[in-house]
Amino acid sequence: MALTQIDKFEVMYSANTFPPRIWLLSGNNFIGQLIFMPDGTALPQDSIVNGQVNIYYHLEDFQNVIDLFRNESPLSLLFSGSGGGNENGILTAQDVVGVGEREAATAGAVVQSASSPSKP
Repeated sequence: MALTQIDKFEVMYSANTFPPRIWLLSGNNFIGQLIFMPDGTALPQDSIVNGQVNIYYHLEDFQNVIDLFRNESPLSLLFSGSGGGNENGILTAQDVVGVGEREAATAGAVVQSASSPSKP
């Protein structure tokens, strides 16, 4: 099982027949791409081509995956291999349960107090 930290990403949403992709970088090197195929189609096997990983998802998964890139850090690319029995994908770091909700509540309280008139 190979784990590679993802430092940057680029979204490529082509206007032609290429499927939407998320390109993955570690440092300044491209390490792979997530390829989003039409819903309901058979997905090709994940693979490595020219040293870069290709992982296939259905288009219906695009929003979930892009949310990970927008909201989680750090992220890693997990590639175990091609074929059945290999799990490949995007992995988040360990997180403490409920931290996101506490941070959101704290941010909301700060915004509310900043916009509320002061009381005597």
